[in-house]
Amino acid sequence: MTAEDRIEELEERREDARKGGGEERIAKQHKAGKLTARERIEILLDEGTFHEVDPFKEHRATQFGMEDNKVPGDGVVTGWGEVNGRKIFVFAQDFTVFGGSLGEAHAEKICKIMDMAVETGAPVVGLNDSGGARIQEGVDALGGYAEIFWRNTNASGVVPQISVIMGPCAGGAVYSPAITDFTIMVEDTSHMFITGPDVIKQVTNEDVTFEELGGASTHAEKSGVAHKTVESEEEALWNVRELLQFLPASNREQPPEAEVDDEVDRTDEDLREIVPDDPEKPYDVKEVIRKVVDEGFFYEVHEDFADNIVCGFARLDGKPVGVVANQPKVLAGTLDIEASRKGARFVRFCDAFNIPLVTFEDVPGFLPGTEQEWNGIIDHGAKLLYAFAEATVPKLTVILRKAYGGAYDVMNSKHIRADYNVAWPGAELAVMGPDGAVQILYRDELEDADDRDAKTTELVDEYREEFAHPYKAAARGYLDDVIMPEETRPRLIDALDMLEDKRADRPSRKHGNIPL
Repeated sequence: MTAEDRIEELEERREDARKGGGEERIAKQHKAGKLTARERIEILLDEGTFHEVDPFKEHRATQFGMEDNKVPGDGVVTGWGEVNGRKIFVFAQDFTVFGGSLGEAHAEKICKIMDMAVETGAPVVGLNDSGGARIQEGVDALGGYAEIFWRNTNASGVVPQISVIMGPCAGGAVYSPAITDFTIMVEDTSHMFITGPDVIKQVTNEDVTFEELGGASTHAEKSGVAHKTVESEEEALWNVRELLQFLPASNREQPPEAEVDDEVDRTDEDLREIVPDDPEKPYDVKEVIRKVVDEGFFYEVHEDFADNIVCGFARLDGKPVGVVANQPKVLAGTLDIEASRKGARFVRFCDAFNIPLVTFEDVPGFLPGTEQEWNGIIDHGAKLLYAFAEATVPKLTVILRKAYGGAYDVMNSKHIRADYNVAWPGAELAVMGPDGAVQILYRDELEDADDRDAKTTELVDEYREEFAHPYKAAARGYLDDVIMPEETRPRLIDALDMLEDKRADRPSRKHGNIPL
């Protein structure tokens, strides 16, 4: 064979690998409203930056006719490239090859690029579109999944891991996205579940559709498994690009700064009008966030899950921050089980990757009720407390209105080592709201009153005047200052600058025991 023949052979082999499962199956993929693995990678990465790894890798199975059914690449495209000029590693399962099913060689390809990502310090993005474990390979396929799970776990907190569900993801396959930091799902075409509708019908006699069981909206609104849902695959991939702009390449780096067209000392008197004078009236805390952060841009995660707490990324003077805020227009901003889980997970991610935390607080307490107590609000609420207390990144808190009871402590208070805590003039810091406090403190006096309602109103007004303000906390140093609402942006930016070189030493230990 001549050198020219060898080059021709290489080109032919490369072309075979690029074809995946062939034109017919690619057409079927497109008809289902889905892109191919390679098309997805082209959209995700900067043009011309993809470097493929293991394009010729094949399975080694010999049973069930598999020895005569081999496709170069074995149903997954892997490699590295750039997003906005920064290196990432990517794998994209190819549903046109064996339904994207995972076998030993398929898993080895994914594991290789995950190892490369950790060793070089770069994010991993997984584009999931798979029918699950390859049955023909038996325990070798299951072992392949476990090898991936092990790497997901060891990469956690070391490099960012993002999963995009772009088709089926069932059975054991779901545990890899569950361990990763963020999961994005595509409406109508992506599904995640441990057991499918047929098995559920057989075991529990429940009738449920694929969409009801594990569709994008289900996991965005009910389970919280999905951090975002989008209408198209293109939108999903652009969301990944947008998210990566806030994240460092690894835990060894600081998050990437950006040039923004927004003044550092900008004030906004509209902030005075957002929070109502009436403490019982709701408002949208996202309006506060957008008026404070750079250019009003807020990348929210888990928007449709536990929406009584708001989490997401923004910038202050070009520097990424993680934002956590109580949402008074949903359940009055109380903390419940789901909000605590959501907030804790987000806080721990930010702390792992050196992203400062900014908390906007307006919390009347934890949601009361037997359902909350019986389902473990004590343990779940402790997760959020643990996460804030454990975090060593710069931690800033702005109390907008209410800060009551144990929820005041949990929401990044000075007592659990927040660095910079301020309040607006209308803030109320107390064990409970004036109405409840009066009913307890003045029980006998109210029982003897001729006009109980009038006496209650009088005592509530007195209590509010004496206790429901920020100045007692400020007098004790629990608040660093009381600020005008319009000052919030420049004050936070100044505090972040001051905290840039913060160092926090904690006792040596293998790891803590967070209440899971």
